[in-house]
Amino acid sequence: MLKYNVTLEGKTVLVTGAAGFIGANLVKRLFADINDIRVVGIDSITDYYDVNIKYERLSEIEALGRDWTFVKGNIADKALIEQLFTDYRPAVVVNLAAQAGVRYSITNPDAYIESNLLGFYNILEACRHHEVEHLVYASSSSVYGSNKKVPYSTDDKVDNPVSLYAATKKSNELMAHAYSKLYDIPSTGLRFFTVYGPAGRPDMAYFGFTNKLREGKTIQIFNYGNCKRDFTYVDDIVEGVVRVMQHAPERRKGEDGLPVPPYKVYNIGNSNPENLLDFVTILQEELIAAGVLPADYDFEAHKELVPMQPGDVPVTYADTTPLEEDFGFRPNTSLREGLRRFAKWYANYYGKI
Repeated sequence: MLKYNVTLEGKTVLVTGAAGFIGANLVKRLFADINDIRVVGIDSITDYYDVNIKYERLSEIEALGRDWTFVKGNIADKALIEQLFTDYRPAVVVNLAAQAGVRYSITNPDAYIESNLLGFYNILEACRHHEVEHLVYASSSSVYGSNKKVPYSTDDKVDNPVSLYAATKKSNELMAHAYSKLYDIPSTGLRFFTVYGPAGRPDMAYFGFTNKLREGKTIQIFNYGNCKRDFTYVDDIVEGVVRVMQHAPERRKGEDGLPVPPYKVYNIGNSNPENLLDFVTILQEELIAAGVLPADYDFEAHKELVPMQPGDVPVTYADTTPLEEDFGFRPNTSLREGLRRFAKWYANYYGKI
């Protein structure tokens, strides 16, 4: 296991995308774990999905009464980002701000170029000109595209993205590598695998399915139910992020005497892909148990098996061996336990039947 070389105690941490699903949970976890920490959050709070959920997440952070500063703004605004770094001088930066979603990237490509490329470039430039100890940033399992080899390893070649979203995330890794090489910026990319949980993103399948089932609508199950996903509970993702934050890739020289870029990439996934039909069965059972759906709900009448969508992949499956070896951790929340927590949250937030 690696030894931690970044102390978060007494430091300022910048979290971009702080009103987002992972971002808000990360901020709460940092305040729970560390007594003396300042967290600065930035989020543009776009209407890609219900902004009320984003404001609810922020209100939960505010209620903690900690050293928390929130800025509503876009990381694509270079002047704003430079001002943030000048004013708050973050020691650690966690870049989670991004336009997410595979299918949305087909119809709204501009949003991905602005946030995922221009925005990330602005973060890299700010890290370059300020003394940042560690940059941690979100990549995605989407970079593996239609890779036939499973489980997916960070050693695999990932040069064949099947969506613009995937292409922007792979670009983030390439850009980070260049900045690590050129300017000695320690950076770690994290390829997240299908993150879910309470107060998650309504565009994700489990949330969208729940909304439709509750409204008596039919849900579409892609690839005729033959998709497999490595569903990863949000607390497991956050656990991985917090551990990775505390070890920056070390600056060192290679055998040729030249600097080796202080750069790493890890998968964070459950390493246990679930069939989509099994997934929706468990979801239905937990929604009934939580009182979101009636006990006699006719699930068969509300599902439709349809072909694969453009940009989607049939399977995601994470090899998390390097994460286990370096940080002694692998995600382990079962799908049923994770969906049970989501169903209880949904019942509390939206009300029971």
